[in-house]
Amino acid sequence: MTKQPLTVFLANPRGFCAGVERAIAIVERALEQYGAPVYVRHEIVHNRFVVESLEAKGAVFVEELNEVPEGVPVIFSAHGVPKEVPEEAERRHLFYLDATCPLVSKVHREAERHERTGHQILLIGHAGHPEVIGTMGQVPEGAILLVEDVEEAEKIQVEDPENLAYITQTTLSVEDTSEIIAVLKRRFPAIHGPKKEDICYATTNRQEAVKEIARRCDALLVVGAPNSSNSQRLVEVARREGCARALLVQRAADIDWASLAGIERLGITAGASAPEVLVEEVVAACCERFEVALQNVSGVVEDVTFKLPKELTPKAATA
Repeated sequence: MTKQPLTVFLANPRGFCAGVERAIAIVERALEQYGAPVYVRHEIVHNRFVVESLEAKGAVFVEELNEVPEGVPVIFSAHGVPKEVPEEAERRHLFYLDATCPLVSKVHREAERHERTGHQILLIGHAGHPEVIGTMGQVPEGAILLVEDVEEAEKIQVEDPENLAYITQTTLSVEDTSEIIAVLKRRFPAIHGPKKEDICYATTNRQEAVKEIARRCDALLVVGAPNSSNSQRLVEVARREGCARALLVQRAADIDWASLAGIERLGITAGASAPEVLVEEVVAACCERFEVALQNVSGVVEDVTFKLPKELTPKAATA
């Protein structure tokens, strides 16, 4: 039987960002340096394939610090943690490594600075997301008010409109966030914002790459986890750009092929915590069903890297 032709557009950049690469490297290097088991509080990044791969090497993932036994290293996830978590680790004399993405740490420092200078803080983000929980946990309870959408931005009541600052989660939709900020600036003209926007370079670049291909596609697959904020935003961006059949899949086995019936052009990208091997798996699955013409769409070339904690440097390992 002759296969139906299918043009596949691969978005660039896609997949792992520097913060995710650093977080995974911290777990792998800790396992090499200290031996298994190494405990990790929460998923190191939001991807089950990554988590299960690290579990196979000896990582043990737990939800809370009280599940970590004495005498083993513990790592905090890339999303960041409230201050009470490292404080509890120190109280218990646990050896810990912080895999918080440096760009998330930047937002933490902004929150602390605004709190010290007496600003009430508005955090643009999604309730319950680990990054939001971690950021709100950098300052005393009540110092931050959460704003999730334009509607909340229009309604939120503040103590002093002349003494406000805003910060944002790093993995939001660039356009949605801009709309929220515009409302806040209109309502509170004196509000302070970050010198450089908090949404990270990788989130911005991946959204721009999706915009580049979405209008050319009959359907678009985002490889990523349901609890991955940046992956969910890629689906939203594709739909906003006119690709109604934009779908999130964790891996090839999750593809609903019936929903792709009749397509001639398919876009593929991956969230910042999804490894390239899963993209390759999806492409291979397409090749089994279609006569695929693969097009790599050029985009921004990323060269960002982040240093590992000093405890994991080669010098530290031999000390």
